[in-house]
Amino acid sequence: MTATAAERAIERLMSLHPKGFDLSLGRIGRLLAALGEPHRRLPPVIHIAGTNGKGSAAAFARALLEASGRTVHVHTSPHLVRWHERYRMGAPGGGRLVEDAVLAGAVERVAAANRGEPITVFEILTAVMFLLFSEHPADAAVVEVGLGGRYDATNVITKPAVSVIMPIALDHEAYLGDRVELIAAEKAGIIKPGAPVVVGQQEWDAARDVLIDTAERLGSPLSVFGQDFLAVEEHGRMVYQDGERLLDLPLPRLAGRHQIANAAAAIAAVKAAGFPITEKAAEAAMLNVSWPARMQRLTSGPLVELAPQGAEIWLDGGHNPGAGSVIAEALAEAEEKRPRPLILITGMINTKDQVGYFHAFEGMVRHVYTVPVNESDAGVPNGELAARAMDAGLSAEPVASVANALKLLAETWDGEVPPRILIGGSLYLAGEVLRENGTPPE
Repeated sequence: MTATAAERAIERLMSLHPKGFDLSLGRIGRLLAALGEPHRRLPPVIHIAGTNGKGSAAAFARALLEASGRTVHVHTSPHLVRWHERYRMGAPGGGRLVEDAVLAGAVERVAAANRGEPITVFEILTAVMFLLFSEHPADAAVVEVGLGGRYDATNVITKPAVSVIMPIALDHEAYLGDRVELIAAEKAGIIKPGAPVVVGQQEWDAARDVLIDTAERLGSPLSVFGQDFLAVEEHGRMVYQDGERLLDLPLPRLAGRHQIANAAAAIAAVKAAGFPITEKAAEAAMLNVSWPARMQRLTSGPLVELAPQGAEIWLDGGHNPGAGSVIAEALAEAEEKRPRPLILITGMINTKDQVGYFHAFEGMVRHVYTVPVNESDAGVPNGELAARAMDAGLSAEPVASVANALKLLAETWDGEVPPRILIGGSLYLAGEVLRENGTPPE
């Protein structure tokens, strides 16, 4: 596939600057000053941090705002297939991924303003986001944090319409600390004095306490899942309730019970940001929300055709034990409704807790095929990953690729019921799968 102008411009930057994270606000602040401080000219910002569920919350917030007739810019990271996915530009009738010429122009302008100074690629791409979102009108901007919060490049936003903290778990310990309280303190860095805060469902009381204490100390109006708002499944519907109203809604289009809590946090956040939501708009949002590679059902494409006839194939980029738990819960729900043998095709990178991820599926999985992650230098060799799966008590074997795993499964499957297949463990792997299957995000 021929690289576009924007892709060529970004690749040039990646050859000059480090790809990783170096958490600091000094470099991004200097660059934004050279650009005329575009981060101070944004529409109302919904700023979202958390270990898991950030992207889902962003997707729900976008769906809620668009169903209410509003235009909304959305910044998420990382991308799955194309850099353009990081920048969804608000437009009447629904946002669109940024046009290539527009992105290429913004990248070149930011690179020129940086004048070759030391900086990371993520910081440059964040500056690109601020430039794009400041120059194109919209009613709101949903901005997802890249890593952590306090020193993430997006945290130059000084007056968000609302700060949202989604579920916190152990991840990126080398950067953020090895206890949930330390990670929560980093995520809480996006809370600003006097700006509303929404705290999504938290597994750890210690993490929730840090978030609540920070908001109270800064005088920030606070809304906490399970305390100020709640959503549950009742009779095949999602019932949302806060201090003002009750909404009886369809279950979210995104699969898994955890998406009910994610949707609830987004509803609370959009309201806290000052955007009223009608029941009709909320209903449309639950039915239309889209978030690729998060329990995404793959129903057609070259890879799907390699699988056993009638197989059910799911793709999820979740890559830590917390994500593994919610994915396993979603698959357990699917098993209750329609029993099928479960097969995992998994690739992971070496900064993740591989055994912890696999433990979430203990007792559920018939077999695991482990594959390389070709898009990352940090990919765990497939033989080593198979050993980690066996350490977690699972039957596992390494194979060369997702395509090879699907072919092998089709050749050897002798069960009467076609399998349910989860391809996951890494967003890099999810991107590879969407590219090879011809189903990239749009």
